[in-house]
Amino acid sequence: MPGIVGLITRMPKEEALARLCRMLNTMRHESHYVTGVWYDPSLGAYAGWTARKGSFASNMPLSDDRGDVTLIFSGEDFPPPGDVRNYSEGRPNEDRPRYLIRLYEEDPKFPSSLNGRFHGILADRRRRSAILFNDRYGMHRLYYHESQEAFYFSAEAKALLAVRDELRKLDLRGLGEFLSCGCVLNDRTLFENVYVLPPGSAWLVAQRKIDRKVYFHSKEWESQSELEIGPYYETLRGVFSANLPRYFSGTEPIGVSLTGGLDTRMIMAWQRHEPGSLPCYSFAGIYRDSQDVILARRVAAACGQPYQVIRTDRQFLDRFDHYASRTVYLTDGCVDVSHSPDLYVNQIAASIAPVRMTGNYGGEVMRGVRAFKPVPPTPGLYHKDVLSQIDRAKTTYSELIRGNSLSFAVFRQAPWHHYGLLALEQTQLTLRSPYLDNDFVKTVFRAPHRATATNEISLQLIADGDPALRDIRTDRGLAGKRGVFSRACIRSFLDFTVKAEYAYDYGMPQWMARIDHCLSRLHLEKLFLGRHKFYHFRVWYRDPLSRYVQDILLDQRTLSRPYLQRNTLERLVRAHVRGERNLTTAIHKVLTLEHIHRIFIDGH
Repeated sequence: MPGIVGLITRMPKEEALARLCRMLNTMRHESHYVTGVWYDPSLGAYAGWTARKGSFASNMPLSDDRGDVTLIFSGEDFPPPGDVRNYSEGRPNEDRPRYLIRLYEEDPKFPSSLNGRFHGILADRRRRSAILFNDRYGMHRLYYHESQEAFYFSAEAKALLAVRDELRKLDLRGLGEFLSCGCVLNDRTLFENVYVLPPGSAWLVAQRKIDRKVYFHSKEWESQSELEIGPYYETLRGVFSANLPRYFSGTEPIGVSLTGGLDTRMIMAWQRHEPGSLPCYSFAGIYRDSQDVILARRVAAACGQPYQVIRTDRQFLDRFDHYASRTVYLTDGCVDVSHSPDLYVNQIAASIAPVRMTGNYGGEVMRGVRAFKPVPPTPGLYHKDVLSQIDRAKTTYSELIRGNSLSFAVFRQAPWHHYGLLALEQTQLTLRSPYLDNDFVKTVFRAPHRATATNEISLQLIADGDPALRDIRTDRGLAGKRGVFSRACIRSFLDFTVKAEYAYDYGMPQWMARIDHCLSRLHLEKLFLGRHKFYHFRVWYRDPLSRYVQDILLDQRTLSRPYLQRNTLERLVRAHVRGERNLTTAIHKVLTLEHIHRIFIDGH
């Protein structure tokens, strides 16, 4: 993912620069990236950056007129209209981020007033110090490692591994959390002694010493008074409608990845564009048009916008080995290989528009959606030392979900669980969502419980923005013009199709897998798959990808990994590719871990 990289050190300039360049080289993923380096030996600060050409942060570094203050910024900031941060000194549009320097000089609480996903380093020669900072959610991730010789930081863990071979080792606690929860918790990582900068950090570096300051605490928003349902809705509607245009600013073309759900519908209901000026698209599989496609097509037509479908087709499956390893590499193993279709479709989406507007995080913020929880491991697959860490992960998770549920969603779930997919997608284009807007989230912290327990607030926002969009049902049968009885029948049918697709994909119970195996010639999965999802790994691992799965997982290198029970793995893999059992989730995890080993641990 585009971002910054660097080190704070006393080592000689030539050695520090050599290490900086080695780190930076690991982050040059695409031909459309721009890169650069900056350093000040007197401060012991060496930094580099990658950015997508034409993006908000593509013209680094920024400096004041005297050259005393230098800022390397990555990500985006979305200031209010008319705010001082829109100050551009009459320069062309590509210099627009220079207002960040002025903001630092005028605001002693910098970077607390920034709004977006970002991180950066700001060096001030007058104060002989530097500030390493990130956004208040920690979504634009920064990894760091401390050694006697230097403090290293980077947007990608692989850059740290490139200069510190001793970091090429799995952290057992992080491994247990990854296997249980699908992500590593508490700002740790999969690698020993590599950590993540906590949300809302502004670490002050002076005389090579680090003062780990935090400029934002969740209690600032948690301590607000609760609103009644009426005033809450009016406030939320005002904030959403006023702030949404910020996310459609800039000179780069924007495309909207429409779904059949509520969150992109709210965006389309309130964002007015000239007909034909806002390209829209959805992701789909090979079996049929999904509910996302069917409904998004209607939404786009109602708004007068062009629409197209991006499919995971045979071309993806033919190159699955490339997309699987690339997914693990680009995200430092933060997502498993099941997200490789997301890399494929986002490459295509980038050719439509370099900025992708999404409804991401809307459900988590507005309706309290819990996106992950501990999952028991496949029996007999892992050694007991890993199982103890999986049990520990469950305990850690139980402790983390205590307290304010919205704080968990935006300050823990988002930067830990959602980060990996965001990082993968942002290697190809810029992702935007209005649902982590500071003003918006701050307002939702004042919601009464009944406002977040149902979909009524979201439906009312759609109706107030564009009643015609309220008349189009959602992918789960909400809204629409039909009567109460008809809507109930539709919801029941759609609920059945969701459960049926789950049962015929990665959620198929073992007894059903045995029955399905006996009826395999009928290919019953074709009746259910593709109605809601655009990838179907149970069937893929069994059929078109079976050779790939066996080549990787039955290889002696994989079978010799110390945390795996080789006999169990062999038996499970063969049972799955024969169609006798469903081990989709286990195969995801072991394939991903094997790629992590071969790319980051064995492959240097």
